[in-house]
Amino acid sequence: MLRGCGAALALPLMEAMAPKAKADQRLAKPPLRTAYFFMPNGVHGQRWRPEGNDENFELSPSLQPFKGIKDKITLLENLTNQRTAGRNGHWPKVPAWLHGGFVKRNAGSDIDVGGVSADQVMAAEIGNQTPLPSFELGFEPTRSGVDNAGGGFAMLYGSHLSWRDPHTPVPKEIVPQLAFDRLFRTASAGPVVSGFNPNQKAVTDALQRDDLSVLDAVSEDAWLIKGKISSADRVKLDEYMESVRAVEKRLENTLKPQKRWINAGRFDLPRPGPGIPRDHREHVKQMFEILALAFWTDSTRISTFMIGDAQSGMRFPWLDGVTNYWHGISHHENDANTLSQYAKIVDWNIAQFAGFCHRLDTLKEGEGSVLDNSQLLFGCSIRDGNKHDIDDLPLLLAGRGAGTIRSGRRLISPKKTPMCNLHRALMERMGVKKDSFGDSTGVLQLA
Repeated sequence: MLRGCGAALALPLMEAMAPKAKADQRLAKPPLRTAYFFMPNGVHGQRWRPEGNDENFELSPSLQPFKGIKDKITLLENLTNQRTAGRNGHWPKVPAWLHGGFVKRNAGSDIDVGGVSADQVMAAEIGNQTPLPSFELGFEPTRSGVDNAGGGFAMLYGSHLSWRDPHTPVPKEIVPQLAFDRLFRTASAGPVVSGFNPNQKAVTDALQRDDLSVLDAVSEDAWLIKGKISSADRVKLDEYMESVRAVEKRLENTLKPQKRWINAGRFDLPRPGPGIPRDHREHVKQMFEILALAFWTDSTRISTFMIGDAQSGMRFPWLDGVTNYWHGISHHENDANTLSQYAKIVDWNIAQFAGFCHRLDTLKEGEGSVLDNSQLLFGCSIRDGNKHDIDDLPLLLAGRGAGTIRSGRRLISPKKTPMCNLHRALMERMGVKKDSFGDSTGVLQLA
């Protein structure tokens, strides 16, 4: 244990601790991890699609960062979420990406995404095997209000990938230090509501007191917010806060001894400083490293990671020639200059995920690596940011699923195959079998 400033942090499971672990407290083989990485605004089609078929494909320009681990990725083609057809280009498509349901158009008072996300289905059944049933990460704070110009959808939809039930999102953490502390606290703090105010003192103070619910810590701020927002927004806030309480309770019930996988070797990661790094590149680096640490220490086996929210306003000033924000540039209208900026943003974000995959591949465990013992789905809810098309979604599965996935190929399904067939395949590998899920028509064959 490390103690100081009123906080108590449990150290990661390290090599020196491994010999002392009782045999009945250790797993016999590395666990399988599942994570979903959502990127908004589509891809540059010509730079994404590779040449060649099956295992004889060449990495396209956008996929060049996967060089060296090409044999550990699978390109999934012709998958779709048909229940998002003909609707707004962004807001309803984000939650549907992980459950294929019909997202209800509303003014914010009757949120309904039409399903439970695949990660939460798994977490409900096997999440008690790890200290954290699931781990939700992202970069952008939650949006409130309704996008009347975008079809009258609550913007809350576009801020959450993970949904505990059709009416309740699972909040994502966007502050590196708070995400790090969730891994190693001696008692549950639950997902911190940093989406409202990432640097609020109450959140920081909550991490110093093990006996204080984070929801209690932010309740004063919540009451202040309630007095300044509309009735519809108050309903959304209540639902959001209730989701925090529900996850806190679930975490409290699962913070008990479990069989853990203990890796040999070291994983050196200092605790991040407070707040959000001003440089987005550093923010990205820290959050990916924290997730790698979560998998390495077997703190969780299920995660969602929002690389950007719907209609993301993130900017990338370090990319040469990129002068506008992400969503604006995605509406390129085939203008050569705008399309060039779009390609640079897309390729940079793909490269960050690829770098994470390379990082996991360097973490050796058992007879392979953490990447070998993972199934990591990366992709978008639309194919092209300009057209908002939903057929043949850009999807890439990294990892070998602990030997259950035949990777290193293009897996071309029949046109309009439900993406939910893929979700069922990933669930089954995690030991969660469902006769149906969303609009599934079967189980995608990945072996």
